[in-house]
Amino acid sequence: MKSTIKLSTLGLTLLLAIHVGCKDRAQNETTGPDTNASEAILESNKGQAFIEDDESTPNVLQIAIGSPDHSTLVAAVKAAQLENALVNAGPLMVFAPTNEAFDALPAGTVEDLLKPENKEALANILKYHVTPGNYSKDFLKKFKKLGQANNQDVPVEVKGDDVFVGGAKIIASVPAGNGIVHVVDKVILPPAQ
Repeated sequence: MKSTIKLSTLGLTLLLAIHVGCKDRAQNETTGPDTNASEAILESNKGQAFIEDDESTPNVLQIAIGSPDHSTLVAAVKAAQLENALVNAGPLMVFAPTNEAFDALPAGTVEDLLKPENKEALANILKYHVTPGNYSKDFLKKFKKLGQANNQDVPVEVKGDDVFVGGAKIIASVPAGNGIVHVVDKVILPPAQ
C-alpha cells in the first residue's frame, strides 16, 4: 500500500511538472524572443493618433494627412513626434502651411529641421502654428494676438477681408472634429527668445 501511494505521488508530481513545462514553452512560443522587438516597434506608434476611426469627423491631424497640399507639414509633425498632441479633444486651431509655403523657406531649411538633432526647434516652430480654441476666420478679426502652444504670442492683422496670423494669410478653413484647420500661405516662424 505504501508503494502504491509513493508511485501515485510520483506520478502526480511528474504530470504536474510536464504540465507546467508545456505551459511555459507555449507561452514562450507565443511571446518569444521577438516580443521585445515587436514591442519596440509598437512603442513608437502608441497613442490616440494611431487609432483608426472611419466614423467620426476627422481631427486636425487626419485633415492634414488627407491633404496632398500638406505632406511637408505632416512629415514635420511626425519628425517632431507631435501626432498625439494634434488629436487631443481640443479644441485646437491649427494654422497649416501648404507645401508651397515650406518650399518658400530658404533652401535646406526644411531638410535641416527634419534632422533628429533639431527635433526641439522643429517642435517649437510647429507649436507656434497651434492655438487653443475653435475660431472662424471672421471671428479671428476681433483679435490682435493669439497665445500659441509654444507659449509665445502671434500677431493677428486684418487687411480688408483677409486675416493674417504671424504674417501668414488664411486662404481656407476646414472644420475638424477637435477644432479647425486654417490653411495658410506662409510658415509662421516664432520670434527669437
